[in-house]
Amino acid sequence: MTTKLHSPMFTPMAWLVLLALLVSTGLWSSVALAGPPGPTEINGHKVLTLISRDPPALRCNNNIQVAAELSNIYKLPIIVIPVTAAGPGARAPAVYYGSELVTVDGGAGNGMVHYTELADILELEGVPLQEEEGLLIRLSDPFEKLKAAIRGD
Repeated sequence: MTTKLHSPMFTPMAWLVLLALLVSTGLWSSVALAGPPGPTEINGHKVLTLISRDPPALRCNNNIQVAAELSNIYKLPIIVIPVTAAGPGARAPAVYYGSELVTVDGGAGNGMVHYTELADILELEGVPLQEEEGLLIRLSDPFEKLKAAIRGD
């Protein structure tokens, strides 16, 4: 006696229903894109892409500040995209380096990136340094002195 073991996990109709569900809920666009909106590389350098709320709030402003500080040290192309222009299914805040997701709202880091986290990534990637540090870095020392004076240190 021969037994036929033909029991597919999903029939073609089930696949069509699943596809229709993904498309109708907008999940298909986030599954299909699976990367940052915009370019992942400019002139041979990976792009740091920030997806920000519109208007930006605390975590988005933090990400923008971290990117500004890093751009004073590294030759790093940065793109800030409001979530309203990032496409359907996009979440904000989110940070991508190249095509890799660093953090997203509701995920690891909850959409907020830290300076040391990104600086470590850039060091490991061998991102070239600026010939001269920008003004944000130079202003931090007088600012620290002012804070110390206020505290009475």
